[in-house]
Amino acid sequence: MSAAQKDSKKITVKTLQNMADKGEKIAMITAYDYSMAKLVDMSGVDVVLVGDSAANVMAGYSSTLPITLNEMIYHASGVVRACQRALVVVDLPFGTYQGNSKEALCSAIRIMKETEANAVKMEGGEEVLESVKRIISAGVPVMGHLGLTPQSINKFGSYAVRATAQAEADKLIRDAHLLEDAGCFAIVLEKIPASLAAQIALELRIPVIGIGAGGEVDGQVLVLHDMLGITQEFTPRFLRRYANIGEQITQAIGQYVKDVRERDFPNSQEQY
Repeated sequence: MSAAQKDSKKITVKTLQNMADKGEKIAMITAYDYSMAKLVDMSGVDVVLVGDSAANVMAGYSSTLPITLNEMIYHASGVVRACQRALVVVDLPFGTYQGNSKEALCSAIRIMKETEANAVKMEGGEEVLESVKRIISAGVPVMGHLGLTPQSINKFGSYAVRATAQAEADKLIRDAHLLEDAGCFAIVLEKIPASLAAQIALELRIPVIGIGAGGEVDGQVLVLHDMLGITQEFTPRFLRRYANIGEQITQAIGQYVKDVRERDFPNSQEQY
């Protein structure tokens, strides 16, 4: 029996807060389509993130920037239909919330209405605070995202660890408090020193989810295709591969091709 079957009650933002208050770790993972999201949900994950990383793993782009709002809505719609238990959070893609809080609200409302997701996620701190507040004031739960923010890759110039310098660390701490005060229900910290992430998790009341941020936070998130070995080229230190599905897929399809060419498939039992 899976963890989800043992506890089929729908996860909410309040559930996550209760878990954090009790010291229970939160498991979060990405999904981008109905079939995979259904398996993820059955496995007992607490939060499913429809990440803009779909641009990388589903469409083959080198960054998350090209994916559009319409494409995010398409991916999220299938995931929401699959998830009976997990909280579904959807990334607001690049260009749909930065610098214009009215456009940000319209983007968030489209996601909530057209996908029936449970929340949205936004990258950045003080720079996007007006948009965060406006979306939350409309009743849409917002998850923040600080540290390495992939939508800002052209500003950073690389995917190196962030906030190693004191000035950037101080700003990150300040931004985390600003997001909490604005009403965010949780924050993702990506690729920052573990000690800094631990300090922020201790200072904030809301759940802090880490990816490459050490183990002293309230939960963890990984990209599904990375941890299953479907994508092979991404191998950061924080990534643990729990399976090598990519190799199994290529072997299975290779065997199918061989069977077809050797006239072994279909056999007499596989015909009408």
